[in-house]
Amino acid sequence: MASVFTFPHEPPRVSSPWRSGSDAGKRPGDERSASTSAIVDPEPASDSEVERLEAEPQEGPIEYKLHLLLRPRRTYKSMSTSLGSAGYRASRKLKEAKLAKQLVPVISSNHSRQNRLHHLTTQLLWRLKQSSPEHATARGDLVVPKLPEDGTELTVLQEPGQLLPGLEESNGALYEIGVADDGTFVGLTKEEMDESMMTLKVMAASLGCRVEVQRMKAVGTCDWLEDPEKPRSKLHHEDLWVAEALILPILDRQNDAVADEGSSAVNSAPRRGASTSEQLRVSLIGPTTTGKTTLLGTLANGTLDDGRGRSRSYLLKHRHEVASGQTSSVAQELIGYEGRSIFNYTCMDIKAWPDIHDRAQDGRLVFLLDSAGHPRYQRTTLRALVGWAPHWTLLCIAASEENAISAGTHSLTGADGALGIGIDEMDLAMAHLDLCLRLDIPLAILITKIEKAQRVRLREKLNSIFTKVKATGRAPKLLTGSGPPAADFSEIAEGDQAKVHTEVIEAITEAGDPLAIVPIVLTSAITGAGIGLVHALLAGLPVPPMPTAQDFVPLTLNPEQPAALFHIDEVFELARSRAQSALDQASDGSAPVVTGYLRFGRLSIGDKVVLGPFPADDEDGEALIPNDHPSPGYGLSIPHPSSAEYARLSQRNPLSASKIEGEWRNATIVNIRELRLPVQSIEAGQAGSIQVVFDELHEESSDTEDVIEKHVNLAPRIRKGQVLAMPSRHMIETGLTLQASTGFKACFSATEIQSLAVNSLVNAYVGTIRAAVRVLRVIRQKSQHDRRRIGSEDNDDIFGINDHFELERTKSEADLDLYNTEYHVSLELLSNREWIELGSRVVLLEGGIRDKSAGLDGFVGKVIEVSE
Repeated sequence: MASVFTFPHEPPRVSSPWRSGSDAGKRPGDERSASTSAIVDPEPASDSEVERLEAEPQEGPIEYKLHLLLRPRRTYKSMSTSLGSAGYRASRKLKEAKLAKQLVPVISSNHSRQNRLHHLTTQLLWRLKQSSPEHATARGDLVVPKLPEDGTELTVLQEPGQLLPGLEESNGALYEIGVADDGTFVGLTKEEMDESMMTLKVMAASLGCRVEVQRMKAVGTCDWLEDPEKPRSKLHHEDLWVAEALILPILDRQNDAVADEGSSAVNSAPRRGASTSEQLRVSLIGPTTTGKTTLLGTLANGTLDDGRGRSRSYLLKHRHEVASGQTSSVAQELIGYEGRSIFNYTCMDIKAWPDIHDRAQDGRLVFLLDSAGHPRYQRTTLRALVGWAPHWTLLCIAASEENAISAGTHSLTGADGALGIGIDEMDLAMAHLDLCLRLDIPLAILITKIEKAQRVRLREKLNSIFTKVKATGRAPKLLTGSGPPAADFSEIAEGDQAKVHTEVIEAITEAGDPLAIVPIVLTSAITGAGIGLVHALLAGLPVPPMPTAQDFVPLTLNPEQPAALFHIDEVFELARSRAQSALDQASDGSAPVVTGYLRFGRLSIGDKVVLGPFPADDEDGEALIPNDHPSPGYGLSIPHPSSAEYARLSQRNPLSASKIEGEWRNATIVNIRELRLPVQSIEAGQAGSIQVVFDELHEESSDTEDVIEKHVNLAPRIRKGQVLAMPSRHMIETGLTLQASTGFKACFSATEIQSLAVNSLVNAYVGTIRAAVRVLRVIRQKSQHDRRRIGSEDNDDIFGINDHFELERTKSEADLDLYNTEYHVSLELLSNREWIELGSRVVLLEGGIRDKSAGLDGFVGKVIEVSE
């Protein structure tokens, strides 16, 4: 399966047929050629030698048109181009019959003119879509301007309108006017060419595009009578011309209109071109062999599994995943909901994600991320839980596990995490559950493979799950189907929808906290049991409000927040479309694309942003990053660098990140996709991909009195964990920039954090950042609540009674004191400077297969201070 952010490596390009047509046939003659603009494939010297073009391709962005007139074409007494040239005399009758058919005059009524304009505009739209990546579907309604009665007033309709959504990435379309379908030059008079160009501009304007004439060439002559019905009518002799026109989307029109609105536009109502569908981001996690990928395949494809992994085969990316049956990467899928309707690949008209966007415009989009379950791929699990900041987590636990449930604390301590040896399957499931509960992410639990469950073992598992969930103060809700499994997954059963609404949604609303309720569903991807309830959950689970810059800490504590912040999770290169290149007239044909999610704010095509932080020297920065130890074959990859690896790293690079100066690079957004859908803007909380073009760096040298300006065009190497941000108005006016951090302080409540030794090296996960950090200090602190209690006791002791009496503390008081204790851990980044947001959630993991923790026994805390 392709990634959610997959783009074709080589999107369709628009190539002029004049280049290939130069060899199709040549004839001598005194032909005149005039080029009015830049040529798509520049060979101006060969224009005069081109006699005809290759036949019109059935598919692609090139269209041949004899004319684009909305009126009947006049009758010609003679046309030099209508006579078969050398090599075509044998087929003269067939060609003339075809030409006569194409020259049938259209009816002159205004209604027929309007119909013809609609037909021509629809044809242009189809050609424009042919040069879009994956032939993207234009999602807006086609609006064709109403023609006035007088054809001379068409000039008022040439003003370009709003770009039709779906054409943002089109490379344009080429129109060869005056050319027959077989490539023969027929030609138009000057008057007819002007009218055809006007019609083409009206068509393009209605789609939000512009027309650029690439070349015009005289190909022959014609004679016509001013009034054929009069015996002595005036005879006119004119040249016949063919023309090539390029139609391109206008991408900068919208940004020009809102350029003066300032950063306040970030919180305004969504503009046209931004997806307004409600988006729910969900991560699927759980131990290996629990059927996560199989369940996701059943949900997305609407087909039951055959018991041999057919459902998961549609989602696996790598060959070793197919061979081993174990997912090692994050796979994504999209499902749409509106009312009780389910929009997935069972719908006949849904072939790709943009089609799901179209169908669920007034409903909800659920973006599901399937993570790996094997301990060797725990970084992938943490990426899905921490890096992608899911709104909800679906924890999958298999009902068919045959091993006995181990007693005591469910932990992975002492197990060989890299090999997965010595880890009981239920222990691994409980380790996932522990982590989810500590991360404070809304949670639902799916018991999979229910068709293989044994009643006694299933009861024991459910008791263990209920006990652990209740221990955190949450209420588990077991949901069971009221009838036989549905045979059709294109619609949610009314009973399933009512059950979820009554037992889950209303309970969450009453509690006022999505963490209060943990739904538990018994499912089977083979029989279909519980699948309808899962769809009902995904369609009804509450979506958090739109995130803002003050969600973590108040504005007074963090005043220098940017106007918009995008966390980068993946990076790749993509060729730019012709229209995008025209925005800044860049000569480079490719630009980096970053994928992730928008933490807050809004970003639009044309916005000026900054990316970073970058090290002063890319090579030095790369040397500071630990090796990932890729797996040999199906092999034994190490989940995290071991302590020995960290020791080697520290000796090789004794300087911390505080010694590496960060750097922010200015860039311009040229392309945005929201879950594969081309859009003009992306809103806060949405996941997508953004293509940027870096601004040139200017270096000044003062060796002499004259200042020599050097242009540095080397694009920096973007990496995971960096951020893309749009500076706020205050930052722009004051000249401030984002400040990268060399370290941070985090607050933890778990007493086990005391086991971290000073100067030890651990892994830290903050947002999309995964970095090696050094523990500088661990300090025990009283919580804010406990400090207020101590202050109150001190004030009450006004007579100094405590100077004479020491009261013995009970065990419960000691436990309460331990409960109210916080631990502040100061950490130093070993590799790169990072941008870390105050209040962010942080997870610390000790690395190495022989270290104390080789599983998911991490420490979860919150960033309370950053050091620059």
